[in-house]
Amino acid sequence: MASPQITLILALISADLLQAQTPPPVRLSFADAIRQATGATQAPPAAVELAGLREDESRGRVTQARSGLLPSISLAGSWANRTVNPKALGFSFAGVPSLIGPFDVVDGRVQLQQTIFDFSNLKRVNAAKSQVAAAVAEGSATEEVSAQTVAAAYARATRTEAVVRARRADSSLAAELVTLAIAQQQAGVSASIDVTRARVQRSESAGRLILAQAQLERARIDLARALGLDTGTPIELTDTLSVELGAAAVPADRDAAVAQAIATRPDLAAELARGNAARTAASAISAERLPRLGLAADYGLSGNQLPDAVSTRALAVQVTVPLLDGFRREGRLAEQKAVARQSDVRARDLRQQVAADVDGALLDLRSAAAQQMISRERLQLATEEVSQARQRFEAGVAGNIEVINAQESLVRAREADIDARFAAVSARIALARSVGSAHTLH
Repeated sequence: MASPQITLILALISADLLQAQTPPPVRLSFADAIRQATGATQAPPAAVELAGLREDESRGRVTQARSGLLPSISLAGSWANRTVNPKALGFSFAGVPSLIGPFDVVDGRVQLQQTIFDFSNLKRVNAAKSQVAAAVAEGSATEEVSAQTVAAAYARATRTEAVVRARRADSSLAAELVTLAIAQQQAGVSASIDVTRARVQRSESAGRLILAQAQLERARIDLARALGLDTGTPIELTDTLSVELGAAAVPADRDAAVAQAIATRPDLAAELARGNAARTAASAISAERLPRLGLAADYGLSGNQLPDAVSTRALAVQVTVPLLDGFRREGRLAEQKAVARQSDVRARDLRQQVAADVDGALLDLRSAAAQQMISRERLQLATEEVSQARQRFEAGVAGNIEVINAQESLVRAREADIDARFAAVSARIALARSVGSAHTLH
């Protein structure tokens, strides 16, 4: 059987090893979380990174569309050994053999294709550029959504931290009341039922504390997931659920906020860019009816043997006038016009939604401010109620049922205060998102 000293040494070694294996916590402020959510760091969330890749994809389509206006140069070379039947070519004169060859043919070419004028291709390039603008705006919209998601997750985490602190205070108070009830019973001024009630209250407070701690760990997991971190990463929040949390560059006036939202909301800008791209694509399809002018050049060496090869060339100017393609062009044009009209409808509806978002966020912010005033007063009164009930119990003029009821009132007052502060932070986050300024949250 191991001695107590050996057991203690092994326990200390195990604790040191466990501490060495646990990575240090990531200290994270609210502003740092927003910067990481918007891709300002080296490890942005997956949604933001994918949005950036979609921007690269759209720029690649611009290069593809522009290639139709740039020269195309190719090299070709061939060697062949062949025989020819002159009769198959219409040569059936006397003295012409029925088979010529075999003989070698070598040929080397440089070929050039250059578009001189193609209005449709120019329009396709412009449409591709409009798609880039839409992709950039969609990327900004993704960053705004990511910032709002991370801000809300951070706020929930600070809320659960505040709940844990409140539950610890409740547990400490419950433990003090148990000690007081036992002392009162031993002094003969209270019944044993008061001790039982106090112990029941202490058990309930301990259960609430355990639940709050579990919710805090869950909130930290959600925050790590929103940031694109490993969910096992320990996170230490450096900000609390304060009045200043969730501030952003948002106008105080309602009309100014709506005007800023219409001017800067990236989801609205993305929809307008998509509509512009659809209209430009429709214009490109209409321009396909116009003549296209191109240049083709060919230069090379040909002969039976490479030393005997002579230079040959060809130069041509080509004019193409599209007439009819089975009405396929008309169908594509009707499709793009319908896409453009759909985008216009979505943009109009989104403008109305922008105003509704701003109005709703301002309403929630005013409501949260009123709730905070009431909750602060309620918390102060509940604290005084606990103090007075405790004094009455200590004086022996009342049982601790009054203290327990007052403690429950204090628990609910603390919850209301936390909920009011969280509602205010959530409203500020929603207001910043409604005007397109979630990336400025701090």
